[in-house]
Amino acid sequence: MQTRKLGPFDVSAIGLGCMSLSRAYGSPPPREQAEEVLLGALDAGYTFFDTAAVYGLGHNETLVGEVLKPHRSKFTLASKCGITDATGTQRGIDGRPETLKALCDVSLKRLQTDVIDLYYLHRWDKKVPIEESVGALADLVKAGKIRTIGLSEVSSDTLRRAHATHPITALQTEYSPWTRNPELGVLDTCRELGVAFVAFSPVGRGFLAGGSPDPSQFEEGDIRQAMPRFLGDDYQANLKLLEAFKAIAADAGCTPAQLCLAWLLAKDPIIIPIPGTSKPAHMREDAAAAAVVLSPEIVARVDATVNGATVSGSRYSAALQASVDTERMPSEA
Repeated sequence: MQTRKLGPFDVSAIGLGCMSLSRAYGSPPPREQAEEVLLGALDAGYTFFDTAAVYGLGHNETLVGEVLKPHRSKFTLASKCGITDATGTQRGIDGRPETLKALCDVSLKRLQTDVIDLYYLHRWDKKVPIEESVGALADLVKAGKIRTIGLSEVSSDTLRRAHATHPITALQTEYSPWTRNPELGVLDTCRELGVAFVAFSPVGRGFLAGGSPDPSQFEEGDIRQAMPRFLGDDYQANLKLLEAFKAIAADAGCTPAQLCLAWLLAKDPIIIPIPGTSKPAHMREDAAAAAVVLSPEIVARVDATVNGATVSGSRYSAALQASVDTERMPSEA
């Protein structure tokens, strides 16, 4: 697979988001299947794996550590802190320096590694100045426990403040044809500061891949149950976009999921999408998107068909929206 720059690292142009292996979109897959996804990803050319302390409250980091420890030298490892307590067993945004430092030790043990290559502040705790939280992560760099620092779901202004405290390697935010918030400013700031942009949920939480079931079929605990785009009239309106999107993919000679990923790769060389899946076949399908080259016409058709004006509904509920610091689309104001 082609590579892209992530601070000091050269990583696969498409990384693997590991969250789906720990219940976010329903029940986690059987252990054997999860191992097949992780080990198969190495064989498919992925060299960038993304996890977090909050995913399954330790389940995901433990899984990644147990399965990938023998192959640790073959990939760049990212994890995140800031949405659990210091033990990593209770949810809640907490960006206090002492919490972040204690949680890093917990994550290192779960991941069975001596150092985390990229460690994100998963959410900015607005009760704590961003400079203090990033300062704590800078101390972890000095201690040799992490190599570089990232931020997740923050605005351009917050990124600038953080970057002035310590160089930020990557900013991670949702980005796909149907989530355009990064285009409101933070993507430009990343370019200016030399920060890699890591795009999570790049296939619209499964919707644009055609893999999202009818919302009435969501399992208990599926995080999409609280997302407006998957509810009521908004969902029905978005279904009309999906058919048009599938038609563009057919014309491009790829699957809808591959169209999403290739679209992101075509947008800017600083962008690294990290699709997640619990299915080995989907993992391989996503990897193949790195070889898909889109014509300017196809990119323009995607932009005109699925965008901030045509998608119906906010990406988050009001409660979840309050927990992030990203620029908001007019419909989210």
